[in-house]
Amino acid sequence: MGGIASQQAEGSSAGRHSAVTEMPDELRADVRLLGGLLGQVIAEHGGPDLLADVERLRKAVIAARRREVSVDEVAALAAEWPVERAVQIARAFTCYFHLANLAEEHYRIRILRERDTGAAPLPESLGAAVAEVGRERTAELVRELELRPVLTAHPTEARRRAVATAIQRISTQLAEYNAPARGAGERAETRRRLLEEIDLLWRTSQLRHTKLDPLDEVRTAMAAFDETLFRVVPSVYRSLDAALGLDTGSRPPLARAYIRYGSWIGGDRDGNPNVTASVTRQAMLIQAEHVLTALENATTRIGRSLTVARTYAPPSPALRAALAEAEDAHPDLVSELATRSPREPHRQWLLFLAARIAATRRREMDLAYRSPADFLADLRMCQESLAQGGAPRQAYGELQHLIWQVETFGFHLAELEVRQHSQVHAAALEEIAKGAVSERTEEVLATIRVIAWIQERFGTTACSRYVVSFTRSARDIAAVYELAAHALGDRAPVLDVVPLFESGEDLANAPSVLSGMLELPAVQARLAANDRRLEVMLGYSDSAKELGPAAATLKLYDAQEALTAWARANDVRLTLFHGRGGALGRGGGPANRAVLAQAPGSVSGRFKVTEQGEVIFARYGHAAIARRHMEQVTHAVLLASTPAVEERTAVAADRFRALAETVATASERAYRALTEAPGFPEWFGLVSPLEEIGLLRLGSRPARRGLGAPRSLDDLRAIPWVFAWAQTRVNLPGWYGLGSGLDAVISAEDGAGLKELQAAYAEWPLFASLLDNVEMSLAKTDRAIAERYLALGGREDFSAQVLAEYDLTRRLVLTVTGHSRLLENRRVLSRAVQLRDPYVDALSHLQLRALAALRAGDELDEQEREQLNTLLLLSVNGVAAGLQNTG
Repeated sequence: MGGIASQQAEGSSAGRHSAVTEMPDELRADVRLLGGLLGQVIAEHGGPDLLADVERLRKAVIAARRREVSVDEVAALAAEWPVERAVQIARAFTCYFHLANLAEEHYRIRILRERDTGAAPLPESLGAAVAEVGRERTAELVRELELRPVLTAHPTEARRRAVATAIQRISTQLAEYNAPARGAGERAETRRRLLEEIDLLWRTSQLRHTKLDPLDEVRTAMAAFDETLFRVVPSVYRSLDAALGLDTGSRPPLARAYIRYGSWIGGDRDGNPNVTASVTRQAMLIQAEHVLTALENATTRIGRSLTVARTYAPPSPALRAALAEAEDAHPDLVSELATRSPREPHRQWLLFLAARIAATRRREMDLAYRSPADFLADLRMCQESLAQGGAPRQAYGELQHLIWQVETFGFHLAELEVRQHSQVHAAALEEIAKGAVSERTEEVLATIRVIAWIQERFGTTACSRYVVSFTRSARDIAAVYELAAHALGDRAPVLDVVPLFESGEDLANAPSVLSGMLELPAVQARLAANDRRLEVMLGYSDSAKELGPAAATLKLYDAQEALTAWARANDVRLTLFHGRGGALGRGGGPANRAVLAQAPGSVSGRFKVTEQGEVIFARYGHAAIARRHMEQVTHAVLLASTPAVEERTAVAADRFRALAETVATASERAYRALTEAPGFPEWFGLVSPLEEIGLLRLGSRPARRGLGAPRSLDDLRAIPWVFAWAQTRVNLPGWYGLGSGLDAVISAEDGAGLKELQAAYAEWPLFASLLDNVEMSLAKTDRAIAERYLALGGREDFSAQVLAEYDLTRRLVLTVTGHSRLLENRRVLSRAVQLRDPYVDALSHLQLRALAALRAGDELDEQEREQLNTLLLLSVNGVAAGLQNTG
């Protein structure tokens, strides 16, 4: 693939050429380097003929985009190779996408660093937030600020962990290669290491051969904590502290630890029988092991470096007394520390604390901490002693980072949240009433006992939220408290039961359900104990699958408005928990823009959101990108909580309310006309690799809930729904119906409708976000290839319906936004999509070959079917990497 980088512009049509040729020199150099090394590896492994075949297909899809050859000719080329050869070609393109994604990530980091000159704060940074909001007002908001990202195990990460790890090693070597002031010998050695790692990536299987279990998913998520989160979080707080006042690091902090992570990994059992009470218990133990190890290492590192002699920073009376007490209780340990660190009491103390954290991890109870609060008290004692002794930089520098880490992660790392379906609870109560309890009901009761065990071991904040899927009434909330009483009586754990509203009807009924909750004694007790805090979760994925993207977006906004008004009327401090997926068809898109598009008053300094699958590693795989993401979201939360932004959004929402209703109604009608038509589920299964995606073993959870008809779209989870459509290059869940919605406004307003739509796009953040996200989804759609997938279903009426709506949506989105082409105003994203388009096309043609053969393959023998499935799954993996989307 050595010719890839030098011929990038070949992939452009006339309308795209300028965007593609704008590729920056640094990015082009990295793509050329990595692509050239991959080409060398391919030629060495499969011979020059394999590399020549890869190049033939690459040039053919580029020519097809330039309309120099037909799509049929490309399809014929993809069909002429033996399946074994097609598999190798698919592997080559998949590896290329991993390397291209890596090159773009490095370029993004380079640009962030170049722009951070110190002359002015970066846009959408914490410094920018303070400049825009004002230092005093920001300080007020920070006192109540809460950001709660919740990691979920939703199976949307198509890469194996082994592949992701290989890519990280290549990333490290690429950074070394590009480091300034490298000698020729160092550079040559780094290039050799790059070649070695790319060779290893090529030889690593792209496909999982065993299904993940829930604890595998927990361990996978721990990589993001170990490699990024633990180190990045205090740097975010430091940025905020520096923005709030001068001399950060030598005075008491003005910033507080406002981020708290949550996790559903090992706790979410909705439709996943593999998540048991035992799994939940083990998940918490794994989390604790990782965070305690990180705290032990950090305390040891800071302690060893704190070589402050007592002459230059005398210990406070409190610290002297604490050391004396420690020596009485543990004479051998403290004596050893004093011998190793003579006349360095602060160093002795921190190393003693490190030993206590190690004992906590090993469960040596005579030395172990009982709680993170005790550890924090000891750290603060050391901090106060250093400050009183005239060493403020040592007090408020690295030691403050450690304090922030303990405040953020505790001894449990992330709050483990439990989720279960309301039907399961209702069935469990019925069985208990009848005295005949099934294994599933026993599991529900066991889960509540495990929650109690976690709270006893790690504290209430480690596991108290219990999310109820498909909440329809207050009775669904009461059921959890009743089950807790059955499980443990008056020893039941503290529970904050969170209703999850997902369907259009449930979103509309949400305020009345909450009013019913206020009548429950258990809820009243929790409100009295937690300063009247209540959490409500909104499901973006299932609402979008039911209503279509436009109607779901607008109805979710209506629900936010109604819930905010309800909370104000009932003196409740409401936190809305946004269950957003990574893909646009599941509420995905830029998180900071999503925050600014929320209903006025619905943020109020608090934002909680799911971080799912591929999104976890896209946002937290590299420290610089993780920090940028956290700062952007915090910036948006701070701005969205200001009266000026709230008022501006409220005025726009009020002005365009009738327009939004017209768009929502017409778009939902068009969407339901397709998805609820007789025969549509079966057709969808034929035109997409829906069933085969299950063979990728993406996660522990089944693709279907198992609570409905086996062939019903209602029973199908939103993730495979979105993933399968992305593979077909149709991306239907991200845009379908919006064209009909826009057309209804234009047709109804006698010419004035278009101007109103354009005004809404300019003035209303929600509407702008909707159209921009749809535009992004359309940009990842390819009509010519989509037609070939749709034809597999044998229903010309469905195909024509989908393509007509696509044409209408694309035309009207461009008209309303005023763009001459898709993503015209998003140069970086446009370049990324156009860079990949031809190579995704190559994989799509290979996938189409396999899919068509499997669909028509009644006479295939077992070996042929296995080979075609391998080709199909490799192409699925590669398309996911190329589009940077699964579910």
